[in-house]
Parts: sequence; C-alpha cells; structure tokens
Amino acid sequence: MTSDYSVGFEPADRLAQDPEQVRRRFWRKLKGVAARLPFAEDILAAYYCAFDRQTPRHVQIALLGAIAYFILPFDLAPDILPVLGFTDDAAILAAAIRMVAGNITPPHREAARVAMQRGLGNEA
Repeated sequence: MTSDYSVGFEPADRLAQDPEQVRRRFWRKLKGVAARLPFAEDILAAYYCAFDRQTPRHVQIALLGAIAYFILPFDLAPDILPVLGFTDDAAILAAAIRMVAGNITPPHREAARVAMQRGLGNEA
C-alpha cells in the first residue's frame, strides 16, 4: 500500500524511509551520470530541499521517494538505455517537483547551481 506521497514503486518507497542511505547513494549516482542529465540541477535543488530541516515533512517524503527511485539500480526503463534510460526518472522527479515546487526555494536552487559549478566535488 502506498501513501499519498510515495512514488508507488515499493523498492523506492522502502529506500526513501532511510534518508542517510538516500544521501550516500544519491551522490554516488549523480556523480556518475550528471553529464548526461539535462535535469541534474533540478534534482540537486530537490535534494537540498528534501534535506532542509525547514522543509515540511510531507514535502521531504515526496522528494525522498522520487530521489530514491532515481538512485535505484533497477527501474522501469534501465538507465543504461540510450535516450530512454532516464525518461522514467525524469517523469517521477518532475511530478514530485511540480507537487512541491513552492517549497524549493531560491537558496536550494543556488546550492544546486554552486554544486554543478564545482563539479559535484563535495557532498553537502
């Protein structure tokens, strides 16, 4: 059974319940694929919002579920497929971001821009 703020994919929903594991696996995955992701800065802003203590809990849960789906090694369209590999990830992330867009603040977006400029060298 899924909640109103889950992605409806049980492995991602389970992973989202462990924010520290999401944090570790997120950076590893993002560093490996950032150059191929047109939405890398958006997912970074969502990440910073999800881990911001000022973000409402239901928003954190929605974003953590979407980010967990992104970092899973298996999903509906495997990430190794050219062009199609990240379309399912992008759709899930876009839906989550659209749901909570008002909570992703200019400081979250600025942190994402800075991380992209420094080449994702330091995890936040």
